Amino acid sequence: MIDRKPVIGIAGGIGSGKSEVARLLGTLGCAVIDADALSREAFNRPEIQHAMISAWGERVVGDDGSVSRSRVAKLVFGDEGERRRLEQMIHPWIATQRAALRSEAMLDPAVVAVVEDAPLLFEVGIDKTCDATIFVDASQAVREARVKSSRGWSPEELAAREKSQLPLDKKRKRADYVIENNVDRASCLEQLHDVLSRIQQSQS
Repeated sequence: MIDRKPVIGIAGGIGSGKSEVARLLGTLGCAVIDADALSREAFNRPEIQHAMISAWGERVVGDDGSVSRSRVAKLVFGDEGERRRLEQMIHPWIATQRAALRSEAMLDPAVVAVVEDAPLLFEVGIDKTCDATIFVDASQAVREARVKSSRGWSPEELAAREKSQLPLDKKRKRADYVIENNVDRASCLEQLHDVLSRIQQSQS
């Protein structure tokens, strides 16, 4: 019989530090399922690359002969129809991998909980398969500074990217817990200790 462990979804704005929160939960004994990593892996699958080239032609092929993530991103950015087309290509494979990773984590006695680190947690309905959700909150100024440092984005680029996602206030309201993640990592870890304990108690 599988030892049922809580599944925790992570949500928040771009640059809020969701992946850092997931990493910290990993240090507390959680198994982290990284949707971005799975997405990158999906892009490298031959059958998915073939589907993308069939759909969009050579314009999505990079100099190395494989599908370029940046070229696909430019193609689908701001075009909901093309974005959904891309999602139909990669999401089924990602969902299969996610299910396998969850099952593996449930069987691992060292794992205390499973964490879903997915940028579109609410948008694609992953939250419905979670026992609890955490909203990672950070100020607009902090998020802008982070994406400028890590991705070279301007505040305008950040705003444009977030238009395709659920508004932050709605994500915050839908989440079961809120973690403040502006500057102090130690404070963030302390909050996570408390939230993880509460989630575990609610499952017992």
